[in-house]
Amino acid sequence: MGAEREIKVGCCGFVVSQKEYFTLFNLIEIQNTFYQIPRLQTAEKWRGTAPRDFEFTMKAWQLITHEPSSPTYRRLKGKIEPMKSDRYGCFRATPEVMEAWRRTAMFARTLGVLIVVFQCPASFRPTKQNVGNMREFFSRIDRMDFRFAWEPRGVWPEELVLQVCEELQVIHCVDPFKNKPQYGEFQYFRLHGITGYDYRYTDVDLQGLRKWVDKRPTYLLFNNNWMKDDALRFIDLVQTEKRGHRT
Repeated sequence: MGAEREIKVGCCGFVVSQKEYFTLFNLIEIQNTFYQIPRLQTAEKWRGTAPRDFEFTMKAWQLITHEPSSPTYRRLKGKIEPMKSDRYGCFRATPEVMEAWRRTAMFARTLGVLIVVFQCPASFRPTKQNVGNMREFFSRIDRMDFRFAWEPRGVWPEELVLQVCEELQVIHCVDPFKNKPQYGEFQYFRLHGITGYDYRYTDVDLQGLRKWVDKRPTYLLFNNNWMKDDALRFIDLVQTEKRGHRT
């Protein structure tokens, strides 16, 4: 993003056919990569069929952030050996996690991704061990040209989030209706629904959101059950506002 207050709006995943999605939005956050890294041919196909100015972001593989006890591992192809369960998740700098990052990065690079999102479970708490794991992980990996966004889902002190993000140069990713971003050259918002995924944002909600995204360049990803409709309503709100300024 440039220095202007640019707003990019999209959904977390293809909510309609890819062909239709590409006509509606200029941004998507890929979810498949969290559960299982697809084949590189899939990334090549998506990139090849998307418009030139279309942007992909994506979630990092759960093997990096989540432990095997997470129910999300049910969608993992292949089983984790019980004796090796302590080698996955929580940003542990183990060979297994480093391999998970290598595959994540390879898919991201093939897809042309600029931003990789690390979403942590609520069980990932602000302990010295977890912060230490993050420091070692982000210092050891090849960051290439990626920008990283980190979404802590549990309760973290704001001052610690700011310290970690500033030190590791990661964007603090939040749902703006629940938390305030503590660090980043731009904002990366994921909207999960104020009361849950079945929540439909009201006009008042979207008008408030409009004020928040005007502060800095923003990536706005809707992730509720009404994500397509709500995202399009927000785009219409912004476009209507722009037309009004021209008259």
